[in-house]
Amino acid sequence: MSTAIPDLDEETRLAAASHATWQTVVWNDPVNLMSYVSHVFRTYFGYSREDADRLMLTVHNDGRAIVAEGPRETMEAHVRAMHEYGLWATVQRADA
Repeated sequence: MSTAIPDLDEETRLAAASHATWQTVVWNDPVNLMSYVSHVFRTYFGYSREDADRLMLTVHNDGRAIVAEGPRETMEAHVRAMHEYGLWATVQRADA
């Protein structure tokens, strides 16, 4: 009985996907105050007031901001936390 061996291209794609960088994206919404969004960024991510305010303004002005990058599992945990704070957030691949 022979064992099927995946071709190199499939193996390379699987390895690359597991090491890909992911991002947490926070989206603008009509509900939360800008001061609250900045507070969440400072409290949860540990951003300085200046960095939190810059990211909050990016969310407000551009409709979204990337607030973290890293492994997918970590970014998914960040998204769940943002949802618990009442913010709209998603995960995307960094190269998307």
